[in-house]
Amino acid sequence: MIPTYDKVHNHFKLNNKSYNRDELKEVAYSFIKEGSPSEKALGDFLADWLDAKDYIKSKTSGTTGKPKIIKIKKQAMVYSAIATGNYFGLKPKDRALHCLPTQFIAGKMMLVRAIILGLQVDVIEPGTTLNFSSKKHYHFAAMIPMQVQQNLKKLTHIKTLIVGGAPMSSELIDQLQPLQTKVYATYGMTETITHIAIKKLNNFTNSESVSNTYYEVLPSIHISQDERECLVIEAPKLSKEKITTNDVVKLHSEKTFEWLGRFDNVINSGGIKFFPEQIEEKLKGKISNRFFIASEEDDKLGEKLILVLEAVKNDLSNTVFKDLDAYEKPKKIYTVSKFSETTSGKIQRLQTIAAINN
Repeated sequence: MIPTYDKVHNHFKLNNKSYNRDELKEVAYSFIKEGSPSEKALGDFLADWLDAKDYIKSKTSGTTGKPKIIKIKKQAMVYSAIATGNYFGLKPKDRALHCLPTQFIAGKMMLVRAIILGLQVDVIEPGTTLNFSSKKHYHFAAMIPMQVQQNLKKLTHIKTLIVGGAPMSSELIDQLQPLQTKVYATYGMTETITHIAIKKLNNFTNSESVSNTYYEVLPSIHISQDERECLVIEAPKLSKEKITTNDVVKLHSEKTFEWLGRFDNVINSGGIKFFPEQIEEKLKGKISNRFFIASEEDDKLGEKLILVLEAVKNDLSNTVFKDLDAYEKPKKIYTVSKFSETTSGKIQRLQTIAAINN
């Protein structure tokens, strides 16, 4: 029987304490009035989740267009929590680690999973370097790549880890291979109530590897492509409408796909299409500063590839580009002292380029 959003599982615990619905409202109020900024965000969400409305409001990240505020049905969030629980075999009383900002959908859903599935969740400060007890072992956690990178030695305390928010570098994926922790990349967005697809990153069988493992959609999710070859998602339990993304993908089956890059980042240079994300992947580990690939107008090519470097000056040698194909090499390098960023730390490419031009 599917629980309704107004129920709190009798095995749910928050920071080692059990709460019913009314007690949880008091906890939310306490966080809002007396908590740290991250605790206040947690309290705000709990108050929204426990109020009389059947929806919450959340800001989208821009995967399907310009960022906007949307209403998400609470019961749809319940379905999402159950789908994740079923996929990873989560059971009541399993221990979960919550280390993501609750302002964003991924952080909200960690709490919903705990409340609905009866998990015992420990909430810690959502920083880069995480402070959690080495004496505890967790069945489930979610992180962003930067947290994974900074806390590799602590991951042994986590059985299953999902990673989202940004692509992971091949260098970081290599560092995951010796771990017994099962690590998965996730694909999703606010509109799909976090992830709708999972990609295995380590603990491979003899026939598996990172290169031949693709995103696999969760049950009841259907995928296709539009005329741009962008991913189209049908998730009846999560959204009444089809969700058309700006992510260019290659479908490998009815249930699996490979992410190629953002349609709004695609560069057409001399009739050849380039995905900046794929070139950036080849350069990761070779450039210590933050950077990204973009384009500018060119009389002959239409667009030419450029590299934007977060640095005071350009001191890159040509050897950095030795693994790139001839057409992939940037025709020009620009430097900027500080990239423009979103509140969640994602680089704003267009704003950064605009600052260079100005």
